[in-house]
Amino acid sequence: MDGRPAIGGESRVAAELRARLQSAGPDRLSQAVGMILGHAFAVLEDLKPTEAEFEQLLQFLTDVGYATDARRQEWVLLADIFGFSDHVAGCSDRGDPVATPTTLAGPFYRPDAPRLPHGANISRDGVGAPLSVTGRVTSTSGQPICGAEVEVWHANGEGRYENQDPDGQPEHNLRGRFVTEADGGFAFQTVRPGGYSLPDDGPVGRLARRLGLSLDRPAHLHFAVTAPGHHRLVTAIFDGSDNAINRDALSAVKPGLIGTFQPVTTGHSLDVALVLLPTAPSQTHPALKG
Repeated sequence: MDGRPAIGGESRVAAELRARLQSAGPDRLSQAVGMILGHAFAVLEDLKPTEAEFEQLLQFLTDVGYATDARRQEWVLLADIFGFSDHVAGCSDRGDPVATPTTLAGPFYRPDAPRLPHGANISRDGVGAPLSVTGRVTSTSGQPICGAEVEVWHANGEGRYENQDPDGQPEHNLRGRFVTEADGGFAFQTVRPGGYSLPDDGPVGRLARRLGLSLDRPAHLHFAVTAPGHHRLVTAIFDGSDNAINRDALSAVKPGLIGTFQPVTTGHSLDVALVLLPTAPSQTHPALKG
């Protein structure tokens, strides 16, 4: 269905769809749909599911749709546990050894986190062990980036995000947006996040459990950084002392993303370095040139 010769034994329906897609003209959408359908028909041919099994598949997809709303993205969770999201995120790293590696935004990201002043506390209920976070945003050249927008979101000490725990946490708890200062710095107060298991109270979690897939995630803080002239960075900093650091369900832990939570008199502190990749090739790190 992607323009390649039909596979022997291809069904009439698959062959007709292949011809229709080819007649529609070559583009990435038709190519993608053709490849997906080609593999799907091959699976159907190999497994020969019964009508009852096919209905179970349709019901699962329906349940995923019903479980998705403004607070919860079950489709993202489905892509995450099978590694699709991390694979795509890895492809967007562009092979730069200086820029901070990307990770998944995850199903609990919200685009409407409030903008807060430098040093503000994003813990709106004050529950948890205090954590002081400082950070600096730079370009791959080492130049600090003033005026970058830094979004942060993370789970509470029990490993729960506010949009999966609306009755137990206030709106926008442990979320915020900050703007970097002249030296590229930003800072905020929060509480130390806890590790958690991906939710198994929905169709995707139940499927993962049935397949024997681990749902454990080490504690981490999510960051999304946007700055003019640079690629948007979505990443996370993981707690290196978490017991699940080597068995992340989403395989998102990468070298350079493991942080150290230092004990201080008021709790713990974490320092974060976020390095953005310029959009213009001429601005890349000197070590990458010629």
